[in-house]
Amino acid sequence: MFDIRFVRESFSAKSLEGKTKMSATMEKLSSNQVKLTVTVSAEEFDKAMNTAYGKLKGRLSVPGFRKGKAPRKVIENYYGAGVLVEEAFNTVLPESYDKAVEETGAKPVAQPEIDIESIGAGEDCVYTATVYVRPEVTLGQYKGVAAPAAKWEVTEDQINAEIDRAAERVSRMAEVTDRAAQMGDTANINYAGSVDGVAFEGGTAENTPLELGSGMFIPGFEEQMVGMNIGEERDLNVKFPEQYHAENLAGKDAVFHVKVNGIQTKVRPVLDDDFAADVSEFDTFEAYKANIVADLEKNAADRAEANLEDALIQKVVDAADCDIPEAMIDDEVKTMLREMEMRMMYQGIRFEDYLKYTGQTIEQVSENYKPEAANRVKTQLVLEAVAKAENIAPTDEDVDETIADQAKRMNRDVEEFKASLSEQQKEYLKETAGIKKVIDFLKANAVITEKAAEEKAE
Repeated sequence: MFDIRFVRESFSAKSLEGKTKMSATMEKLSSNQVKLTVTVSAEEFDKAMNTAYGKLKGRLSVPGFRKGKAPRKVIENYYGAGVLVEEAFNTVLPESYDKAVEETGAKPVAQPEIDIESIGAGEDCVYTATVYVRPEVTLGQYKGVAAPAAKWEVTEDQINAEIDRAAERVSRMAEVTDRAAQMGDTANINYAGSVDGVAFEGGTAENTPLELGSGMFIPGFEEQMVGMNIGEERDLNVKFPEQYHAENLAGKDAVFHVKVNGIQTKVRPVLDDDFAADVSEFDTFEAYKANIVADLEKNAADRAEANLEDALIQKVVDAADCDIPEAMIDDEVKTMLREMEMRMMYQGIRFEDYLKYTGQTIEQVSENYKPEAANRVKTQLVLEAVAKAENIAPTDEDVDETIADQAKRMNRDVEEFKASLSEQQKEYLKETAGIKKVIDFLKANAVITEKAAEEKAE
């Protein structure tokens, strides 16, 4: 399923409750950049000059006056009018810019580049704001797009694998006393390793459990233990890999003297009704297996649907033309890095440690993410453009259905979950419902072709 991302505007708008007297015009420079020309009236700018005087007079010293007592005119004569003009401009800029954006309908995605055209006491303040905006999208073909719908067949091997995983969870270990060690057994061993007759650091241990065939020890070690009996001692001749974390051992021949203290084997349960009752809510093995088949078939169908949607959306995105501002891509990269950091945190890995282990810088990781980030942003913009072109908007019922689906995924009561949502969360779910309607529209108008699955269901 398409992973929804919402492109946020990077300019942080302030309150629009002020009453700045201003006017604005917008000139389109390209498909993703505009220039706003903003005029703040002389009357309004003079008020800002008075405000600037009030803020600065206590910090400016004028001979013959106590600090904070010098009249505005005296300060302007002593320091020059520019000392107040700059502060006045900083006062009128945020609100006048926000109003210009609102009046012109511009949709900035980055901070503006400000150029002052005229400014001074007693005259209009005129400045331009050149800013990147959400780009225009030229849609290509989005109706009648051919997309493959693969089917994943559920096989007996997949069913057995699910059952095996459940059996593994309830298996138990049993002591072996009447035979030698075999692959799959877990042996309790003492070992002492040496290279050229000299013991090396970390090469000696006692009462260490080792599952034969697990590949936990260096190649050849576990295989040579097959056939050893409890109490038996044996020298194992092995060779360390050429690429080994301890450079002083890499590629070296070594001898491990091993003693087997004990052997255990895994006892798997009989696959019968009792097993089914132990690992599931079903009383019979037949019902348990039928449920596994149903789950695998649903997962396969969901995966096939998700792949169809991804293929269809990507074709529509590739057919569209859109000049994306670099700021939008950079913002998406930052989002992806935050997601990556959160995933690692849940796994107990610090992002800084990941960078150190992989020998990468955050700049390199960011650069690697850029192509995917650009595609995410373009996908969002193209789906929005299709919604606009086809006048697609979610109904209240669509939003309620999306909320219910989200509540179900979180195992929450629908009404309780709905009542707990913030306005921002409600808006997010509304946009999610809208994107789903667009995807449903694309599928309804696509030419779906079936093809055999190239990979098995999981």
